[in-house]
Amino acid sequence: MARSHLHKFGGSSLADADCYRRVVHILLTQGQSDDLVVVSAAGKTTNTLIELIERAQRGDDLSAPLAALQTFQLQLIAQLLIGDEAHSQQAQLNADFARLGQWLAESDIPRNRIQALGECWSARLLAAALRQLGVAAASLDSREFLTVTPGITPQPIEAYSRDLLEQRLVAQPNTRLVITGYIAADEQGDTVLLGRNGSDYSATLIGSLAGVEGVTIWTDVEGVFNADPNLLDDARLQTTLTLGEADRLARLGSPVLHPRTLQPLKQNALNLNVRSSYTPERPYTRILAGDADAEPVVTSLSRVALLHCETAPGPELARLFEQLEQQGLTALVSYPERGAVAVLEEQADAAEALLKSALGIQVRRDLSQGLVGLVSRNAGRLRGAFSRLLGRQAWPLKADPFALVTLVPAEQVADLTARVHRRCAGARKRIGLIVAGKGNIGSAWLDQFAGYQSRIRQDLEAELTLVAILGQEQALVQSGGIVPGQWQAQFDAQAKPYELDAVIRELAALPFDELVLLDITASARLSLAYPKLLEAGIHLVSANKQAGSGPLAFYQQLKQHLAERHLYWRYNATVGAGLPIFYALDDLRRSGDQLQRIDGVFSGTLSWLFHHYDGQRPFSELVLAAKAEGLTEPDPRDDLSGVDMQRKLLILARELGVDLELEEVALESLVPESLKDLPLEQFLNRINELDQPLADAVAGAEAEGKVLRYTAALSLEADKLVARVGLEAVTPEHPFASLPAGDNQFLLRSDYYPDGLVIQGPGAGRAVTAAAVQSDLVAICRRLLH
Repeated sequence: MARSHLHKFGGSSLADADCYRRVVHILLTQGQSDDLVVVSAAGKTTNTLIELIERAQRGDDLSAPLAALQTFQLQLIAQLLIGDEAHSQQAQLNADFARLGQWLAESDIPRNRIQALGECWSARLLAAALRQLGVAAASLDSREFLTVTPGITPQPIEAYSRDLLEQRLVAQPNTRLVITGYIAADEQGDTVLLGRNGSDYSATLIGSLAGVEGVTIWTDVEGVFNADPNLLDDARLQTTLTLGEADRLARLGSPVLHPRTLQPLKQNALNLNVRSSYTPERPYTRILAGDADAEPVVTSLSRVALLHCETAPGPELARLFEQLEQQGLTALVSYPERGAVAVLEEQADAAEALLKSALGIQVRRDLSQGLVGLVSRNAGRLRGAFSRLLGRQAWPLKADPFALVTLVPAEQVADLTARVHRRCAGARKRIGLIVAGKGNIGSAWLDQFAGYQSRIRQDLEAELTLVAILGQEQALVQSGGIVPGQWQAQFDAQAKPYELDAVIRELAALPFDELVLLDITASARLSLAYPKLLEAGIHLVSANKQAGSGPLAFYQQLKQHLAERHLYWRYNATVGAGLPIFYALDDLRRSGDQLQRIDGVFSGTLSWLFHHYDGQRPFSELVLAAKAEGLTEPDPRDDLSGVDMQRKLLILARELGVDLELEEVALESLVPESLKDLPLEQFLNRINELDQPLADAVAGAEAEGKVLRYTAALSLEADKLVARVGLEAVTPEHPFASLPAGDNQFLLRSDYYPDGLVIQGPGAGRAVTAAAVQSDLVAICRRLLH
């Protein structure tokens, strides 16, 4: 007859009469009429019984401690029961103490039988307290059905035990059965103790045998926290854990969970709850057989027993360490390559004896080390971050699918625990994303983000939420997030006209840990608002060249804001689209190299034009052909003027620490002064006026055996600064001569690369530019997280 739920109450939950009353209230308000209950001995009763056995073996006078224990149990009865229930419990208790005195006087003291008394007293008393309130309840000694094979780790005879339990459940339907934890019987009926945390184990085992849907362990803590709340004030309760995570925590010595407690859950579809009997209204931890969304959990032990085996490391030693668990011992972390294994201090004697017996060698015990571990389904992703926190005295970090574990000197445990918690086990940082610009490149980024948002969330262990899209005249701001795959429809339906300053204030008030604005526009107005964005604490990613190539004073003001507020601004997409030019410059600087010169072709349009232009076909025809294929800006003068390359060269110069204004970069425009300010249509009608100057230039290059290219150059040699953009004749062997049509190329010359380091690839295109924006975003997120 299946019951719906089983509740287990430990000794701390039954420490006094008020605790019993609280447990009764919990059962009446949180349970069903046919729930099962498993109990431990009240308070420190088991410890007292063990102490009585030890004193009896020494021949000490037991009258005072026996009287104190009996008085404690009688007071519980007197405070909880009246009338017949009280008299019945008192009579049974007095009979038990008469037997207890006889057992303690025997030469071969029945330890197990004596230690089982505490659970029997708790079960009888709690059932009586329920009956006194008119609740159908009865106590049940688990030795009547729970049969085990004795050993270091007693093994249940499940089919036999299940049948016996079923008989008792059928005999008492709609009755709360209060069952003794911690104890069982062998096939001869002798008492067997289930060992450390035996009551918790018996609860899940009995729940499994009874076919309940779930088990709740009521204790003095609210559940599993992501760190020890006694060590860290900001430790957070985990409302869910996977069974795998819970099991790994238990095998690292968690005081809340024990490996054996979880064994029945692995074999049956049971959910386990860990709740506080002192604050039953508070949230608690649910351990689920399926998926759970838990934070990484940091666990620590202030001291462990590190056993050093004085033998050659090898596979046999590794296998022996693994077998410790079969003997009821917990190998917290092992280093077979060093001949060492860490166990709980209370298990050190047993583990040392087992190793000595199996290997016939000396085992040295070291109590100077403590343990720090991290448990997570995504432990592998946190390995690098954890490793970087380890000092020279830490043991190598051991990793498995659910955990990262190390040993450190005991005095370093608290500090490392706190640092690992801050770095690896914090709540997922919530990062809000604002996209300015939904044109060609902006829409490409938005479409790409829809595809890799979940992957980024996993890789970065952070929540990235698209919260705003700013168009030229309308904006959509959604604090709850815009669905990336539906951004266009949401924008069309909900966007409103906006004023930039007001939107910045609205964005700054959004409930996110960090905000990052992606400027995928060419807007001077938006770039001028960068100081206000930084004042609002918003990080920046720019594909917009305006700020990076604006007035030097403005640029320096931005850099000062960034430093003062510890904000980030990245602009990899402003030069070379997705080409890693800024990464290369950073690497050269970090390596101690000295850059002497940068030359390059920074325009995909001009690269295409001069790759095809040899003087045989008028230059203007090539321009019109490129425009027809969408290879130029709507107004080709934006490309032909060279200003775009001039801005890019200025951005590179400033990145290298050169203080330049835009007008200090010499510019040779391909657009004559007579055509520069004409309306577009008139310019296109007179575009052939470009032809003769270019024909003369290409002829001059050919006369020297060279080819014509439109290039940029920045020379830092001999403390003489040269910055220019314009036509250049290069030899056929020069990298620019063979540059594929439309590609960009950067030629870096330095002390380490005197002949040049070439970076080449597509310098334009919506996909690669959007990818460059994404790369900068991820780089900022990594810095924020690490």
